[in-house]
Amino acid sequence: MPEPSDQRLFFLLQRAAHQLRTSADRRCLAAAGVTTPQLGALYAIRDRPGLTQAELAGALGLRESAITGLVRRLTVAGLLAKAPHPREHRAVVLELTDAGQAALNAAQPEVDRFNAELRALLGEDGFLRTAEAMRRLAFWEA
Repeated sequence: MPEPSDQRLFFLLQRAAHQLRTSADRRCLAAAGVTTPQLGALYAIRDRPGLTQAELAGALGLRESAITGLVRRLTVAGLLAKAPHPREHRAVVLELTDAGQAALNAAQPEVDRFNAELRALLGEDGFLRTAEAMRRLAFWEA
């Protein structure tokens, strides 16, 4: 474990992200058969039905090429459905299927447990401050 005075913030953020992603992926796969990127896409589409792939890319902070594969895997798995966009002939809209909603429902207790463990580790104030700092960093443009 690094010294408490370790100032290599970028390294620590990368290490923490890897640790959290690995643990969350394992748990979400066991609970709902989806990875955390897939779960993020399902949440985004649930929250904004009719989202296009380009809008999903923006919501998740990913390139459209990455979204194409992600959407293909979720569609093949039966968790998403594509429909023609009502106004843009080249675009499709994305919607959750019943199986996609079931995957979200199955994952939610594990997501809640994971967040409770992080709250216990960081304390409520630390959890809220960390979440706010991560939100600011996620949208920071250096």
